[in-house]
Amino acid sequence: MIRVRRADTPLILAFPHGGTDLMGIDGLVSPWLARRDADWHIEALYEGLAEATTIATPVSRAVIDVNRDPSGASLYPGQATTELCPSTTFDGDPLYVTTAPDPAEIARRRAAYFDPYHAALAAEIARLRARHDRVVVYDCHSIRSRIPRLFHGALPELNIGTNGGETCAPALRDAVGAVAAASHRGFVLDGRFRGGWTTRHYGRPGDGVHAIQMELALRTYLPEPAQPTPDDWPPAYDPAHAAPLRATLAAILAACLEFAA
Repeated sequence: MIRVRRADTPLILAFPHGGTDLMGIDGLVSPWLARRDADWHIEALYEGLAEATTIATPVSRAVIDVNRDPSGASLYPGQATTELCPSTTFDGDPLYVTTAPDPAEIARRRAAYFDPYHAALAAEIARLRARHDRVVVYDCHSIRSRIPRLFHGALPELNIGTNGGETCAPALRDAVGAVAAASHRGFVLDGRFRGGWTTRHYGRPGDGVHAIQMELALRTYLPEPAQPTPDDWPPAYDPAHAAPLRATLAAILAACLEFAA
């Protein structure tokens, strides 16, 4: 189920939220609502930009979010967020007609979908760390530009997360930030999105594993409507529309590889 494409370079691209498979779960308000918050077309966006190992799950984040703390602890205490097995959308709309998953169902989903994803990611980190002194885990994300429940106003185009510099060396954080600044796009380092569980769990600079999260505002590569509806969401992926951002991302990934080398 987990898709792994191996390369021998010291770069891993992780795609935790590109999946839309609802795995036959019952009781959802609607399949469209359950898929609305996916990182739409994220694998297509990064395709061919760098020689890197890629890891992706087909499972929708509405089933289980493989970038949340498996204990259920919030990554952003005091701020609105969604759970390991979400009960609501980003906007706060209920996902389930009656009740959200109980502890037994959450445990089942974790064993079936969360654990295999992270077993694959950990194995690839170990494989590449045996070959290289440094490995970069680059966690690929995107999100709607305006979600008042989660953040004020329009999100910057590029949101770089290193949990306040804890998950990677300053040289990598600075290199990615320099490319973002040179792109003349709006960007922020460790703003609203400081890095999810993947970045925080695997980022161990002292052990040669450097993790960084990139959260993209969807308007940077898709024609994003002001308010998504079933008639216009998700937008189709248009390579021409995405090309300018792909150039920026290619430069960012090149900086990651240069750092690791």
